Amino acid sequence: MAKTKEQKRDIVKSLENKIDESKSIVFAEFEALKVKDNEELRKKLKEGKSEYYVAKKTLFDLAFKNRKIAGLDPKAFSGKIAAVFGYEDEVAPAKIVNDFKKGLDKKSQTKIEFLGGILEDKFMSKEEVINLASLPSKQELYAKIVGSINAPVSGFVNALAGNLKNLVYVLKAIEEKK
Repeated sequence: MAKTKEQKRDIVKSLENKIDESKSIVFAEFEALKVKDNEELRKKLKEGKSEYYVAKKTLFDLAFKNRKIAGLDPKAFSGKIAAVFGYEDEVAPAKIVNDFKKGLDKKSQTKIEFLGGILEDKFMSKEEVINLASLPSKQELYAKIVGSINAPVSGFVNALAGNLKNLVYVLKAIEEKK
């Protein structure tokens, strides 16, 4: 059923709010996505403080023109498109969709392709989004930093423990001689 002008205005306003709140946006083409897969993807996105929204290209175009995002033309994308909004982590939307795409059954008819994205109010190409999806998440980076900071300390503790063990062995040998 066709939407009224009022409904379309509401959709554009909703999209504008999502654009304002998001740290990054990824555009993807979803084909033959089953209900079960759709629910699973939405659940994973929600856990990653992200969501996806499907609307007509003209409505996306209006919302992005109102927000003055340079270099973006949603009408140029082929097929049906969805915008995946990331509200906390810039990498999360691309990473979650990419992981979901990899987890799909090979026999599945579902097709998910990246079309582009927006980061820091600039349009990213399909290749840049794919590269973004391969980056580690913030939590993974934090873990690596903590591990790097902790490595010298734990190495020092192990060296001291080794010297103490050697001292105990020497004292034990001296005791056995006497």
